[in-house]
Amino acid sequence: MPGLPAHCLRPRDLRRGAVLTLVFVTSVVAAASTGHWDAANADALARTGVPAQVAPSGPTPAPAPAAVPDAPRETGTADREAVARAAAEAVAEGKSGKKAAQEVVSRSGDRWGIVYDRGEYAAFAEDLDGHWTGVGLWAERTREGWIRVDRVQAAGPAARAGLRAGDRLLSVDGQGVTGLAVVDVVALLRGEAGTPVVLHLSRDGADLTETVRREQLRAEPVTVRRLADGVTVIKVDSFTRGSGERVRTAVREAPPGAGVLLDLRGNPGGLVAEAVTAASAFLDGGLVATYDVRGSERALYAAPGGDTGRPLVALVDGGTMSAAELVTGALQDRGRAVTVGTRTFGKGSVQMPTELPDGSVAELTVGTYRTPAGRSLDGGGITPDLAAREGAEERARKVLGGLGVGP
Repeated sequence: MPGLPAHCLRPRDLRRGAVLTLVFVTSVVAAASTGHWDAANADALARTGVPAQVAPSGPTPAPAPAAVPDAPRETGTADREAVARAAAEAVAEGKSGKKAAQEVVSRSGDRWGIVYDRGEYAAFAEDLDGHWTGVGLWAERTREGWIRVDRVQAAGPAARAGLRAGDRLLSVDGQGVTGLAVVDVVALLRGEAGTPVVLHLSRDGADLTETVRREQLRAEPVTVRRLADGVTVIKVDSFTRGSGERVRTAVREAPPGAGVLLDLRGNPGGLVAEAVTAASAFLDGGLVATYDVRGSERALYAAPGGDTGRPLVALVDGGTMSAAELVTGALQDRGRAVTVGTRTFGKGSVQMPTELPDGSVAELTVGTYRTPAGRSLDGGGITPDLAAREGAEERARKVLGGLGVGP
């Protein structure tokens, strides 16, 4: 099992799959959500991911007032010793240590705390590298407990079988999935490359059954396109390994003086170090965020030498989470970007992983992180400077026009 990072920031219910929160992602490819800090890396690596529930976009927010530090927010957390003790006692009785630990976490009120078994945790390492074995679909859980296909990877097994966003997933290999956490659904979808998996779905009232074969898949977390007016659109799907440098490269290769649209919509987070590198593309050093671990405050700083003159608009929505919110908050607070879209998700707590006696891993909330202006994002998210739901990209281009570039 991969070594445990010192501490994590994250949303919950894992992995957007590689292509799933500051820990994992929820894709069928992924599945969870948290953010990790690598103890061996002073820059603090962190992972994040998508929550098991649907991330509501919420009502269109009004423009944000001047930033004012929020009052400290109480975050529920489970006692590490109690969790480990419950797991040890269960194992001694021949029961599931993971299940016993999760029961303690659930009773504690720690809404981001979760327990993973060895296999689930090992899969996270794949997600951080942007590759995994699965069928190429992202799942979300509705408030009613249904499992719904959020999107499918182009040319992946699910796409070739005709699966579509909006399909309701009823069972995987005969096991019903309604009511399950996304992380558990993802576990069912994963497996050895080349092995078949039978998916029972519902679409527009009709039942469908498709058999697909798992494949080794890879996601491209950063895509770049150039608009006719010279504006460069940089879409970051997740902050997996290498994504921060890809953003920096895209900015360096953009036409001189041309504006940039940094699209963070639907980004569930990822490695915090990658998020800091991405923010550094637009900043010349300085504070990106602060975070605390059991009352001890620490800080994350941008590298010097970023492009501070190029017009920049950041696109966000209710699916912008964790590490992606960290980037958004830094660019907004430091006056570097105009933010356009809808209120972000609001996941800003820090989790620390603890290995349990049976080899499973419990990630428990230990603190929160804040923007340079001192705003806590946990539970509230970021209100964009300009509210826009439909046609958000077009609105963003008009904002760039007002900044002297584009139409």
